[in-house]
Amino acid sequence: MQAIEISVNYDFICPWCWIGHLKLASGIREANLPVPVSIQYVPFELNPTMPADGMDRREYRTAKFGSWVRSQGMDAQVAAAGVAAGAPFNYDKVTRTPNTRLAHQLMQFAMSSGDAQKTAALYQAIFTAYFSEGRDIGRLETLVAIAAANGFDATAAQEYLTQGRGVAKVEEAERLAERQGIRSVPTVFIAGEAISGAQPPAVFTAALRAALERSAA
Repeated sequence: MQAIEISVNYDFICPWCWIGHLKLASGIREANLPVPVSIQYVPFELNPTMPADGMDRREYRTAKFGSWVRSQGMDAQVAAAGVAAGAPFNYDKVTRTPNTRLAHQLMQFAMSSGDAQKTAALYQAIFTAYFSEGRDIGRLETLVAIAAANGFDATAAQEYLTQGRGVAKVEEAERLAERQGIRSVPTVFIAGEAISGAQPPAVFTAALRAALERSAA
């Protein structure tokens, strides 16, 4: 049976990408398809010029949104949406806004393994590490530890990242996103049909069933 192709444009500092990921997973379960799905994780850097070691989150968010109070209000809205989706946000633990390039490279490493289950687990684990545990996912040591905790070889992951492997694929994916007109994430493509934002599971379920009908026709 031919799998239904799904691609997810995301960034690890995007809270709605984590929420959208969980809603997509719920939509896949609800669709109960007779064919498998194949998910590709497509990098999209919201802050491509972020310093390599990141920035103090309060400083960054205050500059971006005009005040720390406004940022905290937005965080509270996200956290409430996260509760409903099953994503526990603990913003009191998040002290830095990281550069996510290395994390995107790590996902390239994971996808190159061909193990979809471990790759999906790593994707979830990176979001959890940042938003729930407040870990700095811009740091090599943090990412290698997360990879190892999810069944990947730590030495291989570290070599991949320190050698700059995966960078070309990340940059190629971002150029494609620009050509496709993607300006925000999450953006999910289900069999070529775009869905923007962290939509309810029912939206993804309907899109998956429609893709199945098109493939059958």
